[in-house]
Amino acid sequence: MAKTYIDTVKYLVYTDVEIDGLVEKPDVVGAIFGQTEGLLGDELDLRDLQKNGRIGRIEVDLRGIEGKTKGTIKIPSSLDMVETCIIAAALETVDRVGPCEAKLKVGKVEDTRSVKRKVLLTRAKELLRKLITMEIPESREISDMVRDEVKISEVTDYGPQKLPAGPGIHTSNDIVVVEGRADVINLLKNNITNVIAVQGAKVPPSLVELTKKKEVTVFLDGDRGGDIILNELVQGGAEIDFIARAPTGMEVEELTRKELIKCMRNKVPFEQRADVVKTERTEKYGRREERRDYRGKQKYQQRSAPREAPRHESRPPPKKEEEKKEPEKVHKIIPSKENFLTELDELENTLNARFYNDHYERVAEVPVRDVIKKLGESRDTNAIIFDGIITQRLVDLAAKQNVKTLVGIKLGNVNKTPEGIEIITKS
Repeated sequence: MAKTYIDTVKYLVYTDVEIDGLVEKPDVVGAIFGQTEGLLGDELDLRDLQKNGRIGRIEVDLRGIEGKTKGTIKIPSSLDMVETCIIAAALETVDRVGPCEAKLKVGKVEDTRSVKRKVLLTRAKELLRKLITMEIPESREISDMVRDEVKISEVTDYGPQKLPAGPGIHTSNDIVVVEGRADVINLLKNNITNVIAVQGAKVPPSLVELTKKKEVTVFLDGDRGGDIILNELVQGGAEIDFIARAPTGMEVEELTRKELIKCMRNKVPFEQRADVVKTERTEKYGRREERRDYRGKQKYQQRSAPREAPRHESRPPPKKEEEKKEPEKVHKIIPSKENFLTELDELENTLNARFYNDHYERVAEVPVRDVIKKLGESRDTNAIIFDGIITQRLVDLAAKQNVKTLVGIKLGNVNKTPEGIEIITKS
């Protein structure tokens, strides 16, 4: 009985067959054995080779087309390369299958080990790629991991409250104030070492004292929590010079290096804080003033409504308007510290500023955020009273514009006061 399989298949011989007639698979197999018998000697006899397991089962795939039979013959071999090619060539000597003429043509001799090599190489590449990307970190990644760990270990404690801070907090002339420890770590990873955290809503006294000695930038989260922290810092007496803000909806601890740098470059002076935050008290008074304006407009509209008596229509309305506007044009104060502070009390929680000329007549009232711009355009300003903190930048510009008096809520980080300018504050 012929052996149906072999232990090791080294080569596969593919042969195309074309027969002038309709035959079956056993006819083709019998023709191969019969016409190659004795052709190659006893050592390469197909029957003996198959019994010994050197040649596998001959597979024949046939199909009948228009009275002819076409198909493919596949013979597995465990012989060496030369012997397999001799067997393949012997197949082409078969010229008849039963009573029909036949033509056999070897298409290829396939090395099954090369196919396995391709599969092996593909799988090895996949395994190597996985090993490199997931198991073994690159040297740069190792360096970054070590560097980050070192920077995290550089977080120090500042003051009795042990506020998280960077190592540069003591040596740098300016500091960055953030909300929590995670923000400090993120800034340290990106080489910003002069950073300190508030660590809670209540502002520690040690941080307030530090803000009086350094130039302070408050770096806020882009949510309501950032507004709360800024309000607490202001109410706690911290001196702030600049404000930086994370994009809306993001926190400082989430920012990348590029985003951190961009936010720090876009910081604004603290006197422009009206665009950044409104305190609850300001919102309260703001709504009250809005209601007053609304009621005033209603009252004025009722007075000027068409349903009034005709005799009132004969009165020229411009006279009343002149009477209303006249006090604003001639609003004048006597220059004294008490009068300046009285004006400042009127401005409290409005975030506005008033400009006075050489005769101490009020010439303009603008939002605090526009003080720098307005002062740069003014030529006859003698005094400025505003609901804000006096900074070095404002003092320098005021001296350049020949302003004699600056009145504000408190004095910020002003290291040099020019001659000829008087600074008045409530504290």
